[in-house]
Amino acid sequence: MSTKVALVTGSGSGVGRAASLALLDEGFHVVLCGRREEKLRETAEASGNPDQTTRLVANVCDPDSVEELFQSVLDRLGRLDVLFNNAGINAPAVNLEELEVADWQAVVDTNLTGSFLCTRGAFRIMKSQDPQGGRIINNGSISAWAPRPFSVAYTATKHAITGLTKSTSLDGRKYNIACGQIDIGNAATEMTARMENGVPQADGSIAVEPRMDVNDVARAVAMMATLPLDANIQFMTIMATKMPLVGRG
Repeated sequence: MSTKVALVTGSGSGVGRAASLALLDEGFHVVLCGRREEKLRETAEASGNPDQTTRLVANVCDPDSVEELFQSVLDRLGRLDVLFNNAGINAPAVNLEELEVADWQAVVDTNLTGSFLCTRGAFRIMKSQDPQGGRIINNGSISAWAPRPFSVAYTATKHAITGLTKSTSLDGRKYNIACGQIDIGNAATEMTARMENGVPQADGSIAVEPRMDVNDVARAVAMMATLPLDANIQFMTIMATKMPLVGRG
């Protein structure tokens, strides 16, 4: 294809949907990936240009499903220029000692192992295609460096995403594969709706936190994606200006 191809995981809602629409606006053919076909269809229809999308249902926690996903991208589109590792979940906000192992494992499987499996699939295509190379963007979250109370599973996986980002950057150099990380704070999505009613702070208080338009996050992702491969935003933090992050901890 002459058109560049981007794959967005978790593109059925939230940051993933907004980023997919922003990448479409930049001229990418966007592979919409998620677990629910109906949500992917909604994203495609919201774009006003569904023919510029490919919808592929996949579970990033399942190695076989991820293998099939990237083989389908290669078979249908011939190459991959950008991967946005966006799919992620959280665990119940409970005391650390009360977190169930199953809840911990679900977060690790989705946020960390899923990102690794997709990175591996993208790396194989980008390394072998002509012209060689591509870009991988990881959704890290501000929890990659500043935890919230009662967030051990989410925070641990997002810290690990930083290691994945750095290792992918290093290992990708000789293949013209760039990798960067976007750390998002309080984008207005379903995941952050609870902040309007107040969330626990590091000092034990409960406070309402400002949120920002998710489309501003999407524009930041698109900016990272559209850089030439000889330039890379290694780490970007985008956050609601007045959220109580600076000084936290």
